[in-house]
Amino acid sequence: MRSIHLRLLLVATLVLAGFLGVAGWALDSAFRKSSETALREKLQSRVYGLLAAADVDLRGRMQLPKDLPEPRFSRPDSGLYAFVSTSDGKLFWRSRSSLGLRMPDAPLLPAGESRFHRLDGHFLFSYGVEWEDDAGESRTYTFNVVEQVQPFDSQLAAFRLNLWAWLGGLALALLLVQALVLRWGLRPLRQVETDLQVIHQGQAKRLAGDYPTELQGLTSSLNALMEHADSVQQRYRNSLDDLVHSLKTPLAYLGAVLQDNKVSCSQLRKTTVEQLDRMDHIVQHQLSRAAVAARSALTEPVAVAPIVVRLLDTLEKIYAEKKLSCVRELENRAVFYGDEADLMEVLGNLLENAFKYANSKVHVSMEDNGRLTLLIEDDGPGIPGARWHELLQRGKRADETVAGQGIGLAVANEIITLYGGALEAGRSPLGGLALRIRFAARDPALPAKHDGDSKTTHSL
Repeated sequence: MRSIHLRLLLVATLVLAGFLGVAGWALDSAFRKSSETALREKLQSRVYGLLAAADVDLRGRMQLPKDLPEPRFSRPDSGLYAFVSTSDGKLFWRSRSSLGLRMPDAPLLPAGESRFHRLDGHFLFSYGVEWEDDAGESRTYTFNVVEQVQPFDSQLAAFRLNLWAWLGGLALALLLVQALVLRWGLRPLRQVETDLQVIHQGQAKRLAGDYPTELQGLTSSLNALMEHADSVQQRYRNSLDDLVHSLKTPLAYLGAVLQDNKVSCSQLRKTTVEQLDRMDHIVQHQLSRAAVAARSALTEPVAVAPIVVRLLDTLEKIYAEKKLSCVRELENRAVFYGDEADLMEVLGNLLENAFKYANSKVHVSMEDNGRLTLLIEDDGPGIPGARWHELLQRGKRADETVAGQGIGLAVANEIITLYGGALEAGRSPLGGLALRIRFAARDPALPAKHDGDSKTTHSL
């Protein structure tokens, strides 16, 4: 059952069948019980009619007339019979309609007690009566009225046939309506499928239909995913272009050196090694940028505070001899939508620089109000505003006296830019550098959209 339409239709059919089945059973049971109650009351009224018609003989004993007000008691084989039994089980009286018929075994009841039950194809109502003659002698009689079951069963069968015919027709009509409603309700999904086929054929680049509210999250996610895929593809193309462009210079230089006959073997070997290292560095750099951009944007959120705490604890141990005071203002609810390794790379480089250049204080804070922002401050010498963009280039360092390779800020800036964020530099109230990392605002249900332009700013 891969079809949602068929699944819903099957479930609706089962629910409808169960509901109508229970409803039919309840109606049938109610009709049968009400019919039996009506028949019981009818037979009881027949007994009361017999009691009203009863008379006495000269000695005060009970006797019943041959002709009764109910004509069916006088007509043979009418389906309605009556007889009276004495307390010892002997037949005292019977109606003309029962002549030639064997009466069912009726119970012997005490005075004032009645009983209604089905017996041997008949409905039997019995009622006990005590009669006292003129001599004061009391005798107990049981009045019995019998109705054949066949008319009752015929009526019940006709009702059931009519009931189930109507319920069956109603079920078919409801199933037809349900199928039409499901087809109409699932039309937007078929429209999404059609629009995706159009995109697959290259006639469109995104889902642009007027979809219902329940599908807007899905279509928005699909559009964002396709935009992300296009962005990744474009970034790979740009990375290849950058790689080719970057390799032109060392290759041209090597070609020129090889054609220069005045270059010695040792110089040629040294130059070749230098240019090969440079080309290897260029290749690794471009691959790293492409790899960061290619990571899926549909990742689970990463808690930022635990990563910051872990990095700060490590750096405090490494720079323990500086006895720095580190103030932490962290938010446990702050999250980063991306790869944890990228966040570690960014924070690791920037926090290490803060600890490396701080004199006595480091301040780390964060805020997440739909857009993750981190602030790293120190009381070190800071960076002149004119040199900020220069230091974002690989190999450029603010203080040559401090050990390092000069690529930390550049790597952090590249990763932040690839995640659609910005790295801002300014003067800290502590007296040193203040680095503010702003990641792009993002709905957790949607992937971020990156562009290739650097959003690094400074406000020194």
